[in-house]
Amino acid sequence: EHALDDTGTVRARRVVTYGALRLEEHPVRADADASATLLAAAWLEGPRSAPETFLLRRLAFAGCEVDLPALAHSAAVGARRLSDVKIEAVLPRDQRLELERQAPETMVLPSGRHVRLDYQEDGTVLAAVKLQELFGLAQTPRIGPRREPVLLSLLSPGGRPVQMTRDLESFWNRTYPEVRKELRGRYPRHPWPDDPWSATPTHRTKPRPRS
Repeated sequence: EHALDDTGTVRARRVVTYGALRLEEHPVRADADASATLLAAAWLEGPRSAPETFLLRRLAFAGCEVDLPALAHSAAVGARRLSDVKIEAVLPRDQRLELERQAPETMVLPSGRHVRLDYQEDGTVLAAVKLQELFGLAQTPRIGPRREPVLLSLLSPGGRPVQMTRDLESFWNRTYPEVRKELRGRYPRHPWPDDPWSATPTHRTKPRPRS
């Protein structure tokens, strides 16, 4: 018989029985097919790790139709423990390309840096960005087959949320002047231009004046 131990590793035993009585048990080499079936079933039952949840939400957002039981079994072939079952490793190449195109892991900011995209259970895609890194960007980035706007969590230089928006243009026009008034005294070493539309995006502080 085959079973998973507390570490998620497949263990096999030869059991000698007499009726309902178990007379003897001896460890034996695990059968590859039985191990794959056991590991695939355990993976499908969950729970999911954070990376697995991230991948499955990206697949759903991208509209990729996958046969999860078949993928789980493919990923379990040759594995000895549950942590070895990696679904992403057995995704067909065309689906990996579609996933990267429609539901990327990161987004490039106008400042040149990459920010991680967080795919939520409800289908929302969130990006936490310091607002100075978005100077000059008028329209909210859109991704996915339905061109969904990214929900931007705009942060102060100290990393605190300032505003949540899917409409960056409206933020610059209506909210930014008040944000600028409130935060430029608190963060004087950071740029707070009157015109964010034409300002240079940056993740740095203003250069110190030379003496």
